[in-house]
Amino acid sequence: MIPYAPEPFTDFSDMQEAQAFDKALAKAQRDVGLDVPLVIGGRRIRTDRTTRSVNPSRKAEMVGTIAQADRELAEQAMQAAHEAYRTWSRVSPASRAGVLFKAAAILRRRKHEFSAWLMLEAGKVRAEADADTAEAIDFMEYYGRQMIAMAKRADDLLVPMPGEDNRLEYLPLGVGVVISPWNFPLAIMVGMTTAAVVAGNTVVLKPASSTPVVAYKFYEILEDAGLPPGVVNFVPGSGGEIGDALVTHQLTRFISFTGSREVGLRMHELSAKRSEGQLWLKRFVGELGGKDSIVVDRDADLEEAARGIVASAFGFSGQKCSACSRAIIHQDVYDTVLARAVELTKELTVGDATKTGSFTGPVVDEAAHRNILDYIEIGKTEGRLMTGGGALMPDVGYYIALTIFADVDPDARIMQEEIFGPVLAFAKATNFEHALDIANRTEYGLTGSVYTRNRAHIELARERFHVGNLYFNRKCTGAIVGVHPFGGFNLSGTDSKAGGPDYLLQFTQLKLSSEKL
Repeated sequence: MIPYAPEPFTDFSDMQEAQAFDKALAKAQRDVGLDVPLVIGGRRIRTDRTTRSVNPSRKAEMVGTIAQADRELAEQAMQAAHEAYRTWSRVSPASRAGVLFKAAAILRRRKHEFSAWLMLEAGKVRAEADADTAEAIDFMEYYGRQMIAMAKRADDLLVPMPGEDNRLEYLPLGVGVVISPWNFPLAIMVGMTTAAVVAGNTVVLKPASSTPVVAYKFYEILEDAGLPPGVVNFVPGSGGEIGDALVTHQLTRFISFTGSREVGLRMHELSAKRSEGQLWLKRFVGELGGKDSIVVDRDADLEEAARGIVASAFGFSGQKCSACSRAIIHQDVYDTVLARAVELTKELTVGDATKTGSFTGPVVDEAAHRNILDYIEIGKTEGRLMTGGGALMPDVGYYIALTIFADVDPDARIMQEEIFGPVLAFAKATNFEHALDIANRTEYGLTGSVYTRNRAHIELARERFHVGNLYFNRKCTGAIVGVHPFGGFNLSGTDSKAGGPDYLLQFTQLKLSSEKL
């Protein structure tokens, strides 16, 4: 088997690649307005009740019309997944991995097509969309290899005992509910779904309401790759109507969720309660966001630090759970780093995601737009507005100016609450240990970054900076599958470490059989 290696990003300076991408984008723009059904047990189902997916760059443009499941259809999906589990759980790990490898190959051939749809439905500029698609390929290639390796090494974990034949197997759990996010509507959705599937489970997939078209198009890839009907059931719908029903269902063995802290905590609570007829304890695998910090020490490379802060804060308009929303700067270099970050930010262009001149596009939808603008108004009472501070082109799309606040108290709301938008707060630290104290003064613990040339401070941060992913002298976004296993502490989730060597364990259970010889 070929060793895993991350999928390379597209070189858009290559004229041939750029032209191929433009061709894929033009085709996607012609194809908008897709009719997206439910898929339950392999059957396409259209419903009287639908929702619209819109292009956040041009909110008058409809990307697709999406069928909506009710509780009855959600029940059908659970039963279809339960039935499919009887056979899929008995398929060999190598054969299950083979489906992922085929799906990865199909997605690789159609890479530009999917990136184009990410631009139209999620508002990602081409580099961000290309990275999303590459990560989806990586998850399938990586998890397929992990499953094969797990199956081979299970017996090696045991201590030999003379006179006994002892065997250890990784068994699947059963039916899982996957509730995926909109900010990485392809990569994270693919990773959550295929990790469960390659471990032998079946899935009811509820995609993010803002980005269901991308999720459906990937479901079609799974079909093309040979995934049997019912192994994945595609069920868009209202969280309020079907979300609780899926989480509390007696057949649900695990819930895999990426999204907001509030929704995740509710699901965690619901999943801990035993439903009538439930014969197991449900597992909850959750990634619930972050309030991520970049700490800049007095002896850091200040230009590199300023660039890292701006890239981490404003890539994809700050809509990454790993985005930097707090810059904590040593008082001796605070003014220098702040001034340079503001200067760099003012050079960036916010615009239509499909235009090559746009550094970043819109935020995802009207609700996000309204929420972020509310936080900006709060920020105006908590800090000194340095740049940005409002909506852009509100009649066209969901655009927000890249916003920086200075001199913010560490306990201010914009330093404590996840905003999920292009809003960055600067705070001053008296020394390095004070900076770490400020960084840890949050309910979250997802990512963080430290810029310093001081080796003792690097080791101190390793010990005391309490986040799941800690980076030194680089930005705090851009984790790569297999290279930077991703997941956080505290209320950032269960530290499930997606793209890491232990991730598949959450979707399996160990069985020992011991025979006396």
